[in-house]
Amino acid sequence: MRDNSNHISNNRKENGKKYMMIQQAIEVLKIEAEGILNLTRKIGPEFSSLVETICHSKGRVIISGIGKSGIVGRKIVATLNSTGTRSLFLHPVEAMHGDLGMVSRQDLFLALSYSGETDELNLLLPSIRKIGCQIAALTGKPGSTLGRNSDIVIDVGVEKEACPLGLAPTASTTALLAMGDALAVVLINKKQFKSSDFKKFHPGGNIGRRLSEKVADLMMSGKSIPRVFETQSMEEALKEIDRIGLGAAFVISKNDILVGIITDGDIRRLVARKKAVFEMAVKDVMTPTPRTVRPDSPAYDALNIMEQYQITVLPVTDDNARIHGILHLHDILGKGEFKFNGTY
Repeated sequence: MRDNSNHISNNRKENGKKYMMIQQAIEVLKIEAEGILNLTRKIGPEFSSLVETICHSKGRVIISGIGKSGIVGRKIVATLNSTGTRSLFLHPVEAMHGDLGMVSRQDLFLALSYSGETDELNLLLPSIRKIGCQIAALTGKPGSTLGRNSDIVIDVGVEKEACPLGLAPTASTTALLAMGDALAVVLINKKQFKSSDFKKFHPGGNIGRRLSEKVADLMMSGKSIPRVFETQSMEEALKEIDRIGLGAAFVISKNDILVGIITDGDIRRLVARKKAVFEMAVKDVMTPTPRTVRPDSPAYDALNIMEQYQITVLPVTDDNARIHGILHLHDILGKGEFKFNGTY
């Protein structure tokens, strides 16, 4: 009986500990949520002024901070860049050792410091002022050294930290990050930034989405498939290649069974050897049993085949070699959405 009582007692203690942990976590979230909500009462003309200044600036937003504020600053830079506001992060210490050359008078310098008394950051301000660009601050202490030396001051102060010791920045960094998000979102609306613009700044994400799709979702089919028969002449094959404009034609037998392929490369090599291309038959030029891909294969499989064999076109066939479509490298990467020179 005693053993059972001990077991019940231990369970109660364990459950009590779990309950306390959950309550502590809830309290942290409440404090941080209240910290963000309190910012809504502090936003005023200074915020509008910051937005207008950024929009009219011909330069970039240079964000600087150290420690936890620096980490938040890097995140704000990433968000701004991905939503159409050119930004970069400048470490205060590195700035004093040469990186200050990144800053021009057309830029806006946005300093992040909750206390406003970060020595490494404040020592940088006279040099920034000398360059000639405007200075804005996100700080919890508008009357601080940073606040007094800034043209625009946004108050991100919170009543208390979630850390029970009041030492680790918790609610304050959350509030700082939230204000950065608010700035980015308002700039999106102000600049009329569209979802199509967002895709241009995220080619990796866009390509990643396309690579996860099935070949059947990207391929061309029906009359868009360039087809010739073995018995046809190369003159007819060239016309078919030119009709579709994909640089290849599939050689088929009855019932659309793939037996070969003719590409621009095959023709180029014949011309280089001074062969009478127009007098040749398709069967004498084609490459038999070309590489293929199935309709239900993921696009990344097709891309791997193209990369491995240095080809840009793949026939899409079933297990019986019957043609279902044609897949070009541009169909995977997205026509007009991605170019290797980095332009859009």
